Amino acid sequence: MTKKVMASVLAAAMVAGTMGMSAQASEAVSVEGKTVAFIPKVTGNAFFESANDGAQKYAEEWGISVEYMGNSVAGAAEQVEVIHQAINTGVDAICISTVDAAGVSDALQEAKDAGITVCTWDSDANVTDRALMVSQGTPDTLGKMLVDMGADSLSKRGKDAAKDEIKYCWHYSQATVTDQNSWQVAGEAYIAENYPNWVNVAPDNYYSEQDSEKAVTVGAAVLADHSDVDLIICNDSTALPGQLQAAQNAGLDKDKISITGFASPNSIKEFCKAGLLYEWGLWDCQIQGAMGCYVAAYLAAGNEVKVGDTISIPSIGDVAVEANDCISEGAETADTNNGVVLLPERVVFDESNMEDYNF
Repeated sequence: MTKKVMASVLAAAMVAGTMGMSAQASEAVSVEGKTVAFIPKVTGNAFFESANDGAQKYAEEWGISVEYMGNSVAGAAEQVEVIHQAINTGVDAICISTVDAAGVSDALQEAKDAGITVCTWDSDANVTDRALMVSQGTPDTLGKMLVDMGADSLSKRGKDAAKDEIKYCWHYSQATVTDQNSWQVAGEAYIAENYPNWVNVAPDNYYSEQDSEKAVTVGAAVLADHSDVDLIICNDSTALPGQLQAAQNAGLDKDKISITGFASPNSIKEFCKAGLLYEWGLWDCQIQGAMGCYVAAYLAAGNEVKVGDTISIPSIGDVAVEANDCISEGAETADTNNGVVLLPERVVFDESNMEDYNF
């Protein structure tokens, strides 16, 4: 399994200075002086804190202000409160990772009505509630990556993922989170096609609501409910460390159970050193946070884009605007200032490379 899984849809897009650069990129209105409210699902989580670090670093270079505004509780009501704070503060743009797209819809529409540009990153809103989404990858790409890491982990502990009956389940944040659910659905389809001998022992999934303490409790429940489970896939950055902690508390290690998923490297390194898992993955959330804030400021400055256009992000590169259906099947895309920007790559971490990353 390669250490980097490249998103083919951006193979031609992330090339700085290409001859195909659009007028939008070459004649862009400066983002300098714009203020962006950068809203995570929850504060205190390594993934979101790292994304903010990246946003702040690049914001200084770009001459924009990034106001990190969040709540220590991951909930729609809490995010609505933060959105209202951003509106009252008079920011130029909001860049949000939503807990519940439906739950924050009205508040995002209020922001738009107030003349504030709304963009998303990490977890999407309704496509009519935002302009651009900076996505970590398509559901097919990320669902496949999760399953492949699971299959690889199984193989490393002596299981034949292609032939053995593998009992598995999913543990993530909640059923209302757009991105994680899309990866799970795509992952299930990939399993059905490639590993028909696998059995999902909990089709309704396990949810821990991005609560770090609950993630450990739910993780323990997974192990208690299914003592013979072979693989637990945690497509959430709070669920993965919680599930690993539960396994450690139960005296399990990577040769007794396979656990994998998405989380920042720094939040999992100690579990890897302790022998709790073989590998896990993510993308550069620092770049994603920065990109989200830039495209929000870019549109707030008065720049206009459509599908197929290129946005040139200083010190990061050129990115293409894709249609919304690249991450949400059947989703429509407005003629202007609506669509998706994809990150160029994802990374699989293990003991051989995890120290190369510090976020």
